[in-house]
Amino acid sequence: MARVAIDARLTRQMSVGMKAYTQALLDRRAFLAPEIDLVPCGHGENFSIGEQIALPLEIARSRARLVHYPTQYLPLVRSVPYVLTIHDLIHCRFAEFYEAKVAWYYRAVVAPAARGARRLIVGDERSIEDCVRYLGAEASRIRVVPLGIEPSFLEAISVPPPERPYLFYAGNHREHKDLPTLLAAWAALPERERYDLVVTGADDFGDLHARYERFGRRLIALGDIDEPTLRRTYAAASALVHPALWEGFGLTMLEAMALGTPVIACSDAVPRPLEAAALTFAPRDVAAVTRAIESLSRDPSAWADRRALGRNAAHELTWDRFARRIAAVYAEALER
Repeated sequence: MARVAIDARLTRQMSVGMKAYTQALLDRRAFLAPEIDLVPCGHGENFSIGEQIALPLEIARSRARLVHYPTQYLPLVRSVPYVLTIHDLIHCRFAEFYEAKVAWYYRAVVAPAARGARRLIVGDERSIEDCVRYLGAEASRIRVVPLGIEPSFLEAISVPPPERPYLFYAGNHREHKDLPTLLAAWAALPERERYDLVVTGADDFGDLHARYERFGRRLIALGDIDEPTLRRTYAAASALVHPALWEGFGLTMLEAMALGTPVIACSDAVPRPLEAAALTFAPRDVAAVTRAIESLSRDPSAWADRRALGRNAAHELTWDRFARRIAAVYAEALER
């Protein structure tokens, strides 16, 4: 049996998707593959002494033949062969949204790590070109492993109709998520479309409430919510609208589809396995978002079709299948 160490840290800097990815592997390590013994290792927050000293020492003591770093936060000294997951390169694609030190980190740390990995793992085919372009990685060493869904999202859920119909956005409010396009498209809906707009995260919209709330429609920020509340919010929504300019995978779109909620999303953000199920629009195209919302609102059969397509696509993407494919990448890297 081959011992594979995994950086099992769930840190403050990690996104929700990164944490879900790592946790999915940890939860399945007992039955990942009969020939793989996955050993969790974890010391230190990102950018800490623990990350640079204690974590490599723990990995060395594990006597692992291979290490999996499931995020771009990794030690500079890597004495054991490794595979590396790149979730996305949004910090490189949209460098103007970030401080200069972020670009430096990707050039000085992430790019050399990517080039030194036995295998590079990405969540979608669209990320291969980015890894080659921004990190100088060899395409032949990149493997695509789509993310998965928790079983709870595939279970039937019964929710009463909401008091007022609403569109839902789930995610953070960073610039690349392009919430201004969503707000403008929502505000442009004609008066007959009575949808509120519900978003996760803090209410940091300030005077945007006054600017965009028209015809009695409300912009509602839920703050941080737990998974049961998130599931119910997805399930009761008329649609999930995801305007992000880019995603490495876009787990929220998968979660919405699994619960039967139609997805309207930027074409550049939708992962390949979900493309056929989503109603897409070009980046920053406010009018196209408005039209897409209206088209589903006016055509119940189209709305039902998107629900069915989404559910079918989601059932093909489970964390169990994801874990088996990750194990296959480990086996390939170990054979080198």
